[in-house]
Amino acid sequence: MDNLFSILETVDLFNCFSSDELDKLFQNNLYHIRTYTKDSVVHLQNEKCENLDIILSGTVSVQKIDSNGDMLTICSFSAGEVMGENLLFSHRNFYPMTITAKCDAKILQIKKELILKLCQDNSKFLKGFLQSVSDKTLILTGKIKILTLKTIRQCIIEFLLYECHIQKSTTIKLNMTKKELAEKIGVQRPSLSRELNKMRKDGLITYDPKQITIMDVDLLNKLHIDS
Repeated sequence: MDNLFSILETVDLFNCFSSDELDKLFQNNLYHIRTYTKDSVVHLQNEKCENLDIILSGTVSVQKIDSNGDMLTICSFSAGEVMGENLLFSHRNFYPMTITAKCDAKILQIKKELILKLCQDNSKFLKGFLQSVSDKTLILTGKIKILTLKTIRQCIIEFLLYECHIQKSTTIKLNMTKKELAEKIGVQRPSLSRELNKMRKDGLITYDPKQITIMDVDLLNKLHIDS
């Protein structure tokens, strides 16, 4: 349990509680710790969401298979991140997509009843919970924006500009394979490779398996605005 509490103290949602307070909160049967092996299903599409999930270790991916059979990775969650807060209290609280373990993972699942009690008893927790719901909405909105773009190049540019902002560098480190990158932006791997080669020939980027370097951020921004 001490290890569980040390992890929870690093989770934004729970850093308003002390170790003693967490110990009291978890003296009940309103939670479970479950383990998942690589590639196993954590939640199926259309499964009812009845718990708040906190990733204790490993990484899980939210994925959808389109009408052509292509796998699209919507987003991934790693240790310390939270899932399900945007569904838990919804009238239609069903997972819209399948969630799978990218590697061996351990997940703390907290029942709705305990989350409701925490929201009622602790204003800081309530504020953090609402903020987390809002953040998930922004992630979904951003993904929808990417999916509605017309070309693969526009998808790549959107990804590069976002990562440039997050990593604060024009050299984007890729902590994923080319297959995973293709899934992330919703295209097939061969199509991604072809477009990256075209963008390199056009002088927009250079790249290798570990990173992509933007040659002219201003030009990329202009292409993004004009698209």
